[in-house]
Amino acid sequence: MPDIIRLLPDSLANQIAAGEVVQRPASAIKELLENAVDADATHIKVIVKEAGKTLMQVIDNGKGMSETDARMSLERHATSKIIKPEDLFAIRTMGFRGEALASMAAVSQMEIKTRQPESELGTMICVEASEVKRQEPVACEPGTSICIKNLFYNVPARRNFLKSNGVEMKHIVEEFQRVALANPEVAFSLYQNDLETYNLPAGKLSQRIVNLFGRNYKEQLAACAEQTGDISIQGYIGKPEFAKRTRGEQYFFVNNRFVRSNYLNHAVMNAFEALLPEGSYPFYVLFIDIDPVHVDVNVHPTKTEIKFDDERTVYAIVSAAVRQALATHNITPALDFSADINLGSKLSINRETIKEKNYSQFRTTTPLQRSNQDNWEKLFNEHQGKSFAPERYDEERQQPEEHLTLTFESELNKTPGKEVRPEDYSHSIFQLHNRYIVTQVKSGMMIIDQQAAHERILFEKYMGHLKNSKGASQQSLFPQTVSLNPGDHSLVMEMEEEIRALGFLVEPFGKNDIIIKGLPADIGAANEKEIFEGLIEQFKRNKSELSIPRKENLARALAKRTSIKRGARLSEEEMSGLIDQLFACSTPNYAPNGQTTFYILDLNRIETYFNHK
Repeated sequence: MPDIIRLLPDSLANQIAAGEVVQRPASAIKELLENAVDADATHIKVIVKEAGKTLMQVIDNGKGMSETDARMSLERHATSKIIKPEDLFAIRTMGFRGEALASMAAVSQMEIKTRQPESELGTMICVEASEVKRQEPVACEPGTSICIKNLFYNVPARRNFLKSNGVEMKHIVEEFQRVALANPEVAFSLYQNDLETYNLPAGKLSQRIVNLFGRNYKEQLAACAEQTGDISIQGYIGKPEFAKRTRGEQYFFVNNRFVRSNYLNHAVMNAFEALLPEGSYPFYVLFIDIDPVHVDVNVHPTKTEIKFDDERTVYAIVSAAVRQALATHNITPALDFSADINLGSKLSINRETIKEKNYSQFRTTTPLQRSNQDNWEKLFNEHQGKSFAPERYDEERQQPEEHLTLTFESELNKTPGKEVRPEDYSHSIFQLHNRYIVTQVKSGMMIIDQQAAHERILFEKYMGHLKNSKGASQQSLFPQTVSLNPGDHSLVMEMEEEIRALGFLVEPFGKNDIIIKGLPADIGAANEKEIFEGLIEQFKRNKSELSIPRKENLARALAKRTSIKRGARLSEEEMSGLIDQLFACSTPNYAPNGQTTFYILDLNRIETYFNHK
């Protein structure tokens, strides 16, 4: 039997590696930016056309490369960062694996121009699908310019998986922002289709944040700093009143490398306990500096996931640093910071104790209200067990809702549950804790979640507007201007047709601004800017959590932001109208996120509570 195992050709091996390293244009931009930072550049320029599908170019004024180094940089696993195994535990540079340039050259047409400051001439190398087409001396500026054209031109299946230009550009902007935040001492500029999107001068971190995200961030920043043993934390957190409904503006950097960590994010959220509205997320840019020996950055191809050898210690320090910053800026009630943090011995830090703060005294529910709601909860829990347990009502803090991935065409949305017709309920209606509508039906008692029910009503209405492209608009007497970051502006322009179909009247105004001239007619009197910004934030949040079509996402986002909220007092006419509209829906049983809109407490079941014989 002949041998069947053979070595892959280099070009094919590079294409396979590119599948991990270069997932989309933004991945290439990230790698090129990090290489430019490692080259000690003081100014980095990024040029993008057609969201990186046609052209991506990163130009820096760093150290440059010699002719030999330029050629070697295109080989797999060629790196200047690692010589011996011990170097893996002392990494403070961005790139170190030596896969990036080789992977990009395997799936694009690449041109490299580089010159060291002490050399008179530089080197130009042209590569196509890992094959060097041309190499020659060239006159160029000191530093390196890498141009990538026609990404995935030789892998059409990969190119077909790329999203629209707006989505891909959003990812590029996000990667640009992360590298720019990590290196405020470096000047950055970004050009999209020959238009300047960012021009960031070198400066302090606070200036970089304001230049990236807008002038309104100046007033919400609170400095955060903590030094303990081998760990130091610096950066800024946003004040709770500026928290948003999306998770997009949370940044952790470990040794200047952007990382994703749900564990550390939980530490920050724990510090903000009882200070944030339901479903809100604070802004933060936090830098953790730690001895590299305690960190493993080599756990993910994109190097955005890391491991600490003592995660509990890092968690405690992050949480305490944020609490201290909140207290220093008079954002929290008085907290006890007299004790230091209990830190593990692995980082050579003294063992002390952490005093946790109990926020129960800030809750406002009266004993009578608490007793009443406990009785209701007991009634429902005994009836349904785990299938129905209304969450504890607390005006200061509510638990986040569970969201299900339900598409508009899902079976759950098509198949009605219990058959309840509008004529089944009586008009004896009352409101429970300003959250639930209670009414009598033939079989017993019906309890309706007013927010979930209204979301279902609005969702189906907005889906109809989007399907027919004729949502009615109410023109504003005083149009409002909304300033967006470049990523959000690109997203809005991409969805302009759908946004107009919902009833919004918007026009571009300036580079990243839009004017809102009208709102959907059924929204009524509202703050145009607040409604529109909420729509975009909720859309992005849905997009990060769910895989649903864009129109359904928009309908769900607007329904979520404009629905009647829990805690809103309704008149009897409003409650009656809401019930009528709910049961006129095609799927009255469930909210768009899959939450039950109403529950029937059967009369026979109620009788069992009174021991009838």
